[in-house]
Amino acid sequence: MGIFDQIKEKLSHEFIDIIEWLDNTDDTIVHRFERYQNEIKNGAQLIVREGQTAVFINEGQLADVFVPGTYTLNTQNLPILATLKGWKYGFNSPFKAEVYFVNTHLFTDEKWGTKNPITLNDERFGLVEIRAFGTYAFKINDAGKFIIDIVGTDANFTNFEINEHLKSLIATRFTDTIGEANLPIELYAANTSELSETCLDVMQPEFNSVGISLEKFYIENVSMPEDLKKEIFEYSRIDKLDLDKLTKFKTAKAIEAAANNEGGTAGAGMGMGMGFVLAQQMGGTMMNPMVGQQQAMPVQNSPVAPPPMPVQVQYFYASNGQQAGPVTFDQLKVLFANRTVNKDSLVWKQGMANWIALKDVEELKAFLGGNTPPPLPGV
Repeated sequence: MGIFDQIKEKLSHEFIDIIEWLDNTDDTIVHRFERYQNEIKNGAQLIVREGQTAVFINEGQLADVFVPGTYTLNTQNLPILATLKGWKYGFNSPFKAEVYFVNTHLFTDEKWGTKNPITLNDERFGLVEIRAFGTYAFKINDAGKFIIDIVGTDANFTNFEINEHLKSLIATRFTDTIGEANLPIELYAANTSELSETCLDVMQPEFNSVGISLEKFYIENVSMPEDLKKEIFEYSRIDKLDLDKLTKFKTAKAIEAAANNEGGTAGAGMGMGMGFVLAQQMGGTMMNPMVGQQQAMPVQNSPVAPPPMPVQVQYFYASNGQQAGPVTFDQLKVLFANRTVNKDSLVWKQGMANWIALKDVEELKAFLGGNTPPPLPGV
């Protein structure tokens, strides 16, 4: 290198200073611009590209912030730094300051999830556990606050470093929001869009407090144990069916199962009973083996009229603060079995002066189990 080249290079280092950052990564949020002895020359060029913000820090204090554009650095566009350094009429080159470039574009498809199950108290199923996961998107909306509160002196701050903090924040606020929603357990998975919007509104102020804007928040799935899921499906089916028809259907299935049990006396008796029912449905007709033709046999009317059918007691019950019913004893038993009502649920029937708890109604105590009969008289 000749002497003139050396002089030219020295002059260029002395009088030309360009401050810029070309991001070639996908995960860097903050990059500190490094230069020899951290010095900036008078009249240096600052280039801030779209999707960036430049922040000047002087001795640990936030100074000037620059949005996208090209700037010639002097006291006019460094008013805060000039005040901090006591510049009144200009400054002597060079001066020292830290320059941080903040990536302000949208960081998308960030993952979140509950590390541990969330315990909820459902009115019908008691204590239940659910898990959830999804994605979120964020960007830096206050570069100065973000550097002071989160980055500190980190020279190269990535989204991996902030994501652990954000995921913990999301899990905590998600748990609070889900608990306060107080929805029936099966509705959490069915209302992910509404819950996502609610969680976004709840979390946004806390993100803003450190200079971050939570742009999108999605709940992709809410899961629960398989045994609970099956119980909810069964309850849903029962809730949609006519309870009286359901009781008759299950009774018929039980009779059919007993009739198929050929090895037991009870099965034989059931089979005979079903035979009698079928005979009655045939309307008293039978095959005469002598002539090979079907002849109608007259049905003899019973000389004694049967007694009137007993009237079933009808019960009303309270569910979710609403009156429901009336239902029969058997139907109420089914409701107790699938936890629509419990021992403390209020019930009422004709003849009662007031609503009382199910456990205090004598004939309904059988639902609770564990009843012990009184001792035999004279024993």
